[in-house]
Amino acid sequence: MHSFYDGFLSASDVSEVFSERTFLQALLRFEAALARAQASAGLIPEAAAQSIVGTCRIELFDVAKIVRDSARAGSMVTPLVKSLKEAVGLFNPEAAGFVHLDSTGQDAVDTALALVTRHALGLIDADVRQAVAALMALAGRHAADPVLERSLQQHATATSFGLLCAAWAAQLVRSLQRLQASSGQALCLQWSGGAGALAAMKGRAPDVMALMAADLQLKAPLPGGPAQRDEWVALGCALGLLVGSLGQVAKEIALMSQPAVGELCDAPAAAPGRTAFACMTALSASGRAPLRVAALLAAMPHAHERALGHWQAELAEWPELLVSVHASARAMSGALVGMEADTQRMRANLDPLGAQWSPELAGQAAQLTRDQVAALTAP
Repeated sequence: MHSFYDGFLSASDVSEVFSERTFLQALLRFEAALARAQASAGLIPEAAAQSIVGTCRIELFDVAKIVRDSARAGSMVTPLVKSLKEAVGLFNPEAAGFVHLDSTGQDAVDTALALVTRHALGLIDADVRQAVAALMALAGRHAADPVLERSLQQHATATSFGLLCAAWAAQLVRSLQRLQASSGQALCLQWSGGAGALAAMKGRAPDVMALMAADLQLKAPLPGGPAQRDEWVALGCALGLLVGSLGQVAKEIALMSQPAVGELCDAPAAAPGRTAFACMTALSASGRAPLRVAALLAAMPHAHERALGHWQAELAEWPELLVSVHASARAMSGALVGMEADTQRMRANLDPLGAQWSPELAGQAAQLTRDQVAALTAP
């Protein structure tokens, strides 16, 4: 999925989330949940469901072959379902006909995408929360420490470094709140089946959907079917805003860490250059991610109930977007935990301006910083 250079800008754990093996596992989870729900609704024999569920184990399948065959089929689902039917038939020939019953390939792929995306978002959320916690700790330690305020690339006046850290944290908290709201809407079970499939289910389709959603811990399907991509794209936009916020923090830290400025530095125990490398990663992601978000927006006009090309283009962008966002969050959380402020250098940079930083101003800044930090409640 990634080039040699992408390896510098990604983390192995989130890359594994979008590996071929992991995605096939998610597809098998969909098939198992479908069989369990249909058996509970009385639509297929319980023995058939048990055979299907028992066979939905990734170690029983030739992942490389399924991936190769998917290039000709246009989706992993077609060769996977073929292999699943063959495997089920070895143990229970009567059950093979109930595999993937009354479902579509897009149902399986979109649901699997929701499952792996949820995992990736959990990794991103944890790293952003760590970054916020580190910024709040810095804000508390440096609530009364002055630092040069810069406007239009020029020296301006004095502000509190703690207040600056609180502002960075607030931006990330808002991004987390948007991400939580968007993911809550987007991460749904996809199951449409079509009119023929709904008729075949004898009025039990709502029961099947509810059972599957509960099994997979996803929201029930959104109305409108698979061509309605607005909630997914809204999630992509929220990710774009998050990576932009991380990039903005990285930009300011990188500028303040320059040797000529010297206001921020790595802690003595940190690896040399860690802050610079983290800022490089975050800024790279903030430059690349908007292109992914734009591609999601461009892919929205689906034709009728099943997209030809647009849906497939959208699917290709999701892993790249999430990998970039996670790389940025992971890099900045690590850098912020090991970053220190050189308060003497901060004061020295203020001296040429003759800026006054009285105990009264320091007290006001400290109180304002404490108020800002107290108001920051991550979702």
